[in-house]
Amino acid sequence: MPVKCASGQWTGLLGGSFNPAHGGHRRITRFAMSALDLDEAWWLVSPGNPLKPKAGMAPLHARVASAKRQARRAPIRVTAIERQLGSPYTVDTLRTLVRHYPKRQFVWLMGSDNLAQFHRWRDWRGIARTMPIAVIARPGYDGDALASPAMAWLRRHRVTAAGLREACQGSLPALVYLRFDPDTRSATAIRRSNPYWHRQYAGSTPRDSLTFDPIGGAAE
Repeated sequence: MPVKCASGQWTGLLGGSFNPAHGGHRRITRFAMSALDLDEAWWLVSPGNPLKPKAGMAPLHARVASAKRQARRAPIRVTAIERQLGSPYTVDTLRTLVRHYPKRQFVWLMGSDNLAQFHRWRDWRGIARTMPIAVIARPGYDGDALASPAMAWLRRHRVTAAGLREACQGSLPALVYLRFDPDTRSATAIRRSNPYWHRQYAGSTPRDSLTFDPIGGAAE
């Protein structure tokens, strides 16, 4: 059954490994916030992505620390709240956030590379029925994203950025596709040039911006 959007503070959610976080994450977040007139954004640093290999994944505390560094002086909060929820699946995380923060209207932010494989995510239609989705174009992925099984289903729910709030007064799902100047930075390229990037955060204990719990790691 379609679900109506909530009223309240509009908050973008960008999930990912952030292995490491970099300026591209910040740039696409700020762009989405401006395009959708969002009040705030939260970066959800995943303890582990079921669709990504564990090899090469830096410790959680280092990834959180890198995200907090990139989020400085911006209306972006960094959290690893998934580690407390006991499920690695995005749909569970988003439904929990909606229950715990009923005065916020969340928007799920993701790159077109994720839309291309969105149909492989656990209960992806459930995600689309939980909150609006904003897809941010990424160089080299748009063709696969627009031809994906998920987009075939979501296409009839597509709205403009300006019309997102009006669409939410009706019902979900609602999808907006955002285009902006390409940003070619990637975590993969950073890891290739510096596979030990996380050592600069050895022993750090950044705090989760939602739970305020310390996220510590042993020296590496």
